[in-house]
Amino acid sequence: MVKVVQFGEGNFLRTFVDLYFDTLNKEGGDYKVNIVKPITFGSLENFKKQNNKYHVVLRGARGDKPVEEVYKVDVLENVISPFDDMEGYLALAREKDLKLIVSNTTEAGICFNGADDFNGFEHITYPAKLTKFLYERYNAGLPGVYMMPVELIDNNADELYKCVNAYIELWKLPEGFKKWNDEENFYCNTLVDRIVSGYPRTPDLKAHLTELIGEEDNLVSVGEPFGLWAVEKKGDIAKYVKEGVHNIEVVLTDNIKYYKKRKVRVLNGSHTNLVPAGLWLGKETVYDCMTDKVLDKFLEDTLNEEIVPFVSSDVAATKVFAESIKERFMNPYLNHLLTSISLNSISKWKARDLPSFKDYYAAHGKIPANLTIGFSYLMAIYKSVTRGDDGLYYVKLPTRTIELKDDKPYLDFFADGGCVIDFMKNKEVWGEDLTEYEGFADAVKKNVKALRNGEKVL
Repeated sequence: MVKVVQFGEGNFLRTFVDLYFDTLNKEGGDYKVNIVKPITFGSLENFKKQNNKYHVVLRGARGDKPVEEVYKVDVLENVISPFDDMEGYLALAREKDLKLIVSNTTEAGICFNGADDFNGFEHITYPAKLTKFLYERYNAGLPGVYMMPVELIDNNADELYKCVNAYIELWKLPEGFKKWNDEENFYCNTLVDRIVSGYPRTPDLKAHLTELIGEEDNLVSVGEPFGLWAVEKKGDIAKYVKEGVHNIEVVLTDNIKYYKKRKVRVLNGSHTNLVPAGLWLGKETVYDCMTDKVLDKFLEDTLNEEIVPFVSSDVAATKVFAESIKERFMNPYLNHLLTSISLNSISKWKARDLPSFKDYYAAHGKIPANLTIGFSYLMAIYKSVTRGDDGLYYVKLPTRTIELKDDKPYLDFFADGGCVIDFMKNKEVWGEDLTEYEGFADAVKKNVKALRNGEKVL
């Protein structure tokens, strides 16, 4: 038996990682996934009601034929909230069959906070929680495990490893634990690729999926048929993570950087740069953007001129991948809401678009026009943030009002009247002063002013 601990219960993990392990079981494997709720937000009630079982519906096209494929997933052994059941959570660390730890805590999740207390839990970072979890396993005298974070940051496992070591030092944990972590645990960088729209957002789609499944499912999640998981090959990971196509294609590789860079820049980067413009122009889904001539051209130009040329020396191969991405964006079934993609947009733009921006600037000595426009729409949205009486944050767009979710300090900065240029200068946010790129601040300032005055930028 192979046990998996998964930090995160969201749609992506359930439509990608859990479906993969469930597929391995149906092919004769023996896997059990235990989900850990990493933050207090949200409820596990639906998991309890459905005995930890749910369905995934993959909707799209294979060739020229539309497909809707239903998968019943029953690989989940338990779903635990450590905030309610700390002993159940720590018992997972002492499982002798535990081999893999997977996480998805968004791009902002893998970080170090020197103020985190070893005796705390609710308010400490995911790497801090993981350090305590691993320490529990070490004290039980058990062997190490394979860490497979799927957060979309460069070298995600390397960064996680650095954070864990930083907490070992901060908390003055035993040298033996540090040696165990270095020698027995394997931190495997990964790259994941599947567009997941998640739970159906309209009554009609919900009714359709209920009929398709044959029962009501409050955990059903919708994704596309395409799926790729590239995992850095370390240790004996091939014993536990099977290569080949098992609903998704799994690749164990020594060159994870190429897969990561290609996916993060081409798919996620184009997504992230498109979404603010789509929201401002009244679109609701990625498909809506792709069927709009102006936004479709905006995406095409961004990819061809400012992203694709800087992914690898094999530009032709990257162009082929970019074309496949556009086909996937045109999948009408996904109903991928722009408001869902807009979660944590600041850290996403930094991780997904800023590297392409910098490469273009270095190559041409000027700012990239389309990435600048996308960033301008992003800043126009954040400049419009207001704090509601309910404590949430809202943006009044030209066509509707939406809730905006991001790190509280960013939202508070703008809700309190903060200036876009000051935000661009903040090195704690961006890792550098963005106004040092010649012409960038002036262009963004001009575009944001135009947008807020009701003028067109695209």
